[in-house]
Amino acid sequence: MNISLKTQESPAGDVISPGLEGVVAAETVLSHVDGAAGRLILRGHDLEQLDGWSFERVLALLWRDLAPENAGEAEIRARLGAARVRAFERMQPALAALAALSTVEGLRLLLSLLPDSETESHHLVAVASVPVFAAAIARRHQGLEPVRPDPDRGQADDFLTMLHGVSQSPGNVRALDTYLVTVADHGLNASTFAARVIASTKAGLFSSVIGGLCALKGPLHGGAPGPVLDMLDAIGDADNIRPWLIQALDRGERLMGFGHRIYRVRDPRADALKRAVAGLDDPGVRIGFAEKVEREALALLAARKPDRPLETNVEFFTALVLEAVGFPRDSFTNVFAAGRMAGWTAHVLEQERAARLIRPQSRYVGPVPD
Repeated sequence: MNISLKTQESPAGDVISPGLEGVVAAETVLSHVDGAAGRLILRGHDLEQLDGWSFERVLALLWRDLAPENAGEAEIRARLGAARVRAFERMQPALAALAALSTVEGLRLLLSLLPDSETESHHLVAVASVPVFAAAIARRHQGLEPVRPDPDRGQADDFLTMLHGVSQSPGNVRALDTYLVTVADHGLNASTFAARVIASTKAGLFSSVIGGLCALKGPLHGGAPGPVLDMLDAIGDADNIRPWLIQALDRGERLMGFGHRIYRVRDPRADALKRAVAGLDDPGVRIGFAEKVEREALALLAARKPDRPLETNVEFFTALVLEAVGFPRDSFTNVFAAGRMAGWTAHVLEQERAARLIRPQSRYVGPVPD
């Protein structure tokens, strides 16, 4: 049986797009991705205009007129702090079960402790819980005990403190804050669409965002930052950059951190994170080496594939930021979820207001009985 993977027209005249390219499935006020122009808009703001914003301020922007409380940045910061403490207490009985699970599976388990019957400020509870759970999972995988949250800290600051057990430098906190802001929302990507589909059934916010996490777990969506570091490790030193990249391209391999399904020009999130890298208190030699790899890779890709734009994407500098602030590679997806939970919750709230079950059709290509 052959099933086409290309957009086509059915005998009935329906347009079939297996990857749903070009299919509009929702109207949203939350974000717009203009791949041709390399532009990301969050509720009327270009991503560049959010430079210097805290994650809490972006949450206030995304949740505005969708969440019942319409809280501002300061109130959200205080309520997130209190909710992180409650999440820490809630996860304690389940910690022993984390040993047999991967980091993402562990986060999935802990999020499942949040009951959909708990509807008061459920969007805020979901966002507050992820850094608590992700930091605890990372520490457990290192044989360390979880660190209790400090409700007086901001989300990024407390995330790093819970990970390391001690306060981190202001530059590293700013870098993580920038990362969380940069990945907060990005149109109707696979995980956000999954969350909206589940929300449309009235399953509840926690069920919906867990569905988003399950979509994010797949290696084709948000799974490249770790392999970027694997690539840098494999290259080894500056003298080997060009030969290694040429050999990889000759083998038909993809260069990790370059190219994007939507962006035809440079990913604007890459620029935001490159600025975050520059603001690290101690960038170290890895950053300079990575920038040399980026320059050489872009030159080779432009020469080899002049008709196919392959620019630096968000994953390249994500890898550098998250490594520099101390996250282990197997935690990168969970940190991504900590930022994207902002968008997932906002989209769920928006979909719940739409009150419409998402129910597309398929075209049957199997046998028909006589």
